Amino acid sequence: MTTADGTGGTTDAAGADATTGSGRHRGRRSCRRRPELAAFLRSRRARVTPADVGMPPGARRRTPGLRREEVAQLSGVGVTWYTWLEQGRPINASPQVLDAIARTLRLGPSERQHLYHLAQVPYEQKVREDPTGVGPEVQGILDALDSRPSVVYNARYDVLASNRSYDRLFRSELFVGKGRGNVLWTLFVAAGWDQCPVLYPEVELPLMVAQFRGAYGRHVGEPAWDSFVRELSTASDHFAELWRSGDVVLPGPRIKTFRHPAVGVMRMSSVSMEINGMPECRLVVYSAGDEESGQRLDGLRKLDEQGAL
Repeated sequence: MTTADGTGGTTDAAGADATTGSGRHRGRRSCRRRPELAAFLRSRRARVTPADVGMPPGARRRTPGLRREEVAQLSGVGVTWYTWLEQGRPINASPQVLDAIARTLRLGPSERQHLYHLAQVPYEQKVREDPTGVGPEVQGILDALDSRPSVVYNARYDVLASNRSYDRLFRSELFVGKGRGNVLWTLFVAAGWDQCPVLYPEVELPLMVAQFRGAYGRHVGEPAWDSFVRELSTASDHFAELWRSGDVVLPGPRIKTFRHPAVGVMRMSSVSMEINGMPECRLVVYSAGDEESGQRLDGLRKLDEQGAL
C-alpha cells in the first residue's frame, strides 16, 4: 500500500518489517497516534479565525475557525492530502510541511513539538539563546533557601544565579576574573588542583565532564558550545583528556564532599530540579549530609556574618 505525502509523492506505509513483532508494535502505536493527531489539528484549526491570517470573514461561515481548504492553501499543500491528515489516515509528512502547517495554525513551541511527535517525525529543537540570568521569582526562591547552598546552572555549567550560602561554600572569588562564572572553567583552570573546592576531584571532575558531554550532544555545531569546548581543552590538559574519553552520564542526586579553608570538610547531598520556562537550566540545592557537616556549614555562615571571610 502506498500513501501520498505532503509534496505529492508516495511512500510505502507498511514498511519492510510489517510482519515482524517490532513492526506490529510500531503499527499499533501509529494507529493510536493518528486519531490524536486528527483531533489535535481540528482543535487548533477551530481557534484560528480568517482575520487572524488576513482573510475576509465571508458570509454564513459554519466553521468556527479556518476551513480545511484554507489551511491547505495557506500551508502550500494539497487539499486532499491535508484532509486525509486531519482524518487520521496513514500518510507521511515532511518537517517542512509540518512547519508550514504549524505556522498557519499559529502553534507555539510546545504545540509544534507535540505535532511532530503525533506525526512521528523526528523533532529538532530550534537553537535558542542561552539565558544569562534569572527573574526575581527564581532569585527570591534562592534567597529563601539561604540555609542551604543553592544555585541555578545552565547545561554548560554557567552560574546564572546563586544565594549567599552557595557563594560562601564555593568561595565566589574563584568565579570572578578567569573563572568567568562557569563551574567547569573554575575547577579546571581558575582554581587549580590545590584550591579546588571539591575534595575528591579525581572522582567528581570526570563525572561533571561526562554530564557536560551528555548536554553537549544536544548542541553539537553551535558556536558558543564548540568554542567553549575548544577553549577549555586548550586551557586544561586534564579536561582535554577527560573529554577524549567520550564518557556520558546523566545528572542525578549524589553525596559530594567539599573542603573550605575556614571550616574544613563538608559532606553535602545535592538535589537538582528543572525550572519551567528555562529549558536545560536547573536549580541545584545542597544539604548537609551529616550532623558534623551541618555544624561546619553553620559555622561558615557565622564567620561570614562576623566579616571574617
